[in-house]
Amino acid sequence: MAGLSRRRFLQGVAGLGAGVLSGCGGLPLRSGAKAHVVVVGGGFGGATAAKYLRLLDANIQVTLIEPKAKYVTCPGSNWLFAGLANLDQLTVDYQSLQDSYGVKLLVDRVSSLGAAQRLLRLVGGQSVTYDRLIMSPGIDFRWDAMAGYDQAAAEQFPHAWQAGPQTLLLARQLQAMPDGGVVLMVVPADPYRCPPGPYERASMMAYWLKQHKPRSKILILDAKRSFSKQALFEAGWAKHYGYGTANSLIEWHSLADNPLLELDKQNRMLTSEFGDSFRGDVLNIIPPQTAAQIALQQGLTDSTAWCPVRPLTGQSLFDEFIHVIGDSAHYAPIPKSAFAANSEAKACALAVTSLINQTPIAEAHWLNTCYSLITPEHGISVAGVYELDSANAIAPVKGAGGVSARTDGEAAAMEADYTRAVYRSLIADTFG
Repeated sequence: MAGLSRRRFLQGVAGLGAGVLSGCGGLPLRSGAKAHVVVVGGGFGGATAAKYLRLLDANIQVTLIEPKAKYVTCPGSNWLFAGLANLDQLTVDYQSLQDSYGVKLLVDRVSSLGAAQRLLRLVGGQSVTYDRLIMSPGIDFRWDAMAGYDQAAAEQFPHAWQAGPQTLLLARQLQAMPDGGVVLMVVPADPYRCPPGPYERASMMAYWLKQHKPRSKILILDAKRSFSKQALFEAGWAKHYGYGTANSLIEWHSLADNPLLELDKQNRMLTSEFGDSFRGDVLNIIPPQTAAQIALQQGLTDSTAWCPVRPLTGQSLFDEFIHVIGDSAHYAPIPKSAFAANSEAKACALAVTSLINQTPIAEAHWLNTCYSLITPEHGISVAGVYELDSANAIAPVKGAGGVSARTDGEAAAMEADYTRAVYRSLIADTFG
């Protein structure tokens, strides 16, 4: 292992406990003496899994299949609305994974999966066999959730929930909006990628509007009754944006009992079940989400449209040779975040290595940390630690984790610094 011993890894770098569980099966290798693991999806889950597989066992051949040669990170993308970052600064590539860790990169998209043959067919015409497959394909959207809002409409009313051109489009619409205009932000019910993300986005938009178009307003229309870090966000909005007053830059409305049903594109208007109408100058509609299409098409999802897995190994309940991690997988109560995907990937990489080498599988613990900016100098955070309970279900570790304990100016400024530092560390650990 280059630069990291297996012993040190087991001691906690991956967030794994020191105990071991027995019961890994002696499963045959598909490709002969040298095992081949294929990873689909080059986000925080997939890239981390590919890197750590090579760190754990350099004898394992690892191929990463990702449609894009460069990846724009969703973490940090909300900062673009406040003018704190641009897409170039949020873009990473896979050169280090190839040069430093020997991961083979195929820039292509999976067209079909032959589970019985352990074979993937790619859009470019190539076929790839595997001994074990790790799927980390991310999310897709439920385009049937609101009448009038589909993929074509998203080009006019961007969701911007996959960082890239949609993020730029939404930022330009915000900048072009007249002073006194209204931004409508539609937030789905759980589960979805990055639970605090919509509220950080509203904060970053408000920060920019306060300086350039202070008579404007952001209306958050939420399908939930409450949201992640709500008390911290609302305290920050009250401090910086007048939240709770008639002149607040941000208003939050729960529509849990009155869901939005229809978009009138021509009039930029949303209508709810009870007939309430909301009109905006800029509409940021974040649809309900599912596992990525490739997971749905290949039968890796259940009735929830997410992929059920055995938490210890990440193995699909429908195929023991396929592991699913990251946003597509059902790891609840762990939220769908980049940090959680990174943690799930490390646990999965260690389990896959153990399965291939027929050694006991280490007991797993998973970590999640999510920092958000309310202003460039005001940060807040939530953290969680998880383990398997007596029923082999994922459960929070009592007494671990929590939210920001202090909200005074000094603590808020430190949390803002931590926000940027955690982002840099996560990028380095995943792609560096």
